[in-house]
Amino acid sequence: MVAFGGRSPVAMSAVTPPEGRVQGSSYTPHHYKPFSSHEHYQQVMRALRKLQESGFYWGAVGGREASSLLRSEPPGTFLIRDSSDHHYFFTLSVQTVRGTKNLRIHSEMGGFFLQPDPQNTQEPPRFDCVLKLIAHYMGKGPDAARSREEASGSSSGDAKTKGCNVYLIHTSGEKIPLELRRPLRTSLSSLQHMCRRTLNSRGLVGSDRTEQLPHTLRDFLEEYDAPI
Repeated sequence: MVAFGGRSPVAMSAVTPPEGRVQGSSYTPHHYKPFSSHEHYQQVMRALRKLQESGFYWGAVGGREASSLLRSEPPGTFLIRDSSDHHYFFTLSVQTVRGTKNLRIHSEMGGFFLQPDPQNTQEPPRFDCVLKLIAHYMGKGPDAARSREEASGSSSGDAKTKGCNVYLIHTSGEKIPLELRRPLRTSLSSLQHMCRRTLNSRGLVGSDRTEQLPHTLRDFLEEYDAPI
């Protein structure tokens, strides 16, 4: 299924998939992107499991199908899918005012990140999970509150810039700000998962307030620590 990079590449097809299909996809991406190490492999698998829980991971959907799914949706609607390019694991497809745009999600041992801007010397932020990357650009990451606080002390024009995490999509000579507003879900989420997302958005997971919870409930919350 997926190759492990190194002196002696080893196929990772020995991973046992779960019963059935989770959120419309099989257990591993359908291409031969190499892993740089076993730790890299584990990082990608952890990210994949969370994506399968998210409800907006569409698996092996191509670019044309993603465009068809998003065409009638308002700008800012997005989904995550397997990348059609075997050099990458995942792609972010988002509807913009200029149509559907597809952004490859880079993956290295240092984490997941979007394509660096060739006109910007600043490196894009990296995350150990695809969902954290998405939350960052939705303004729901752990640094969002701090950014809003800093923006509140600035002028109104500066606040619009500082209050969000701006990423520019270069397309046909234009620069379109990336706006992620809502995911296009494959199905309705369970009540338990919606409650978990709500608790995550309020910063409960990872805080001292969870210490009094039963271990099973605490483990359930920690398995999916994203607010989206």
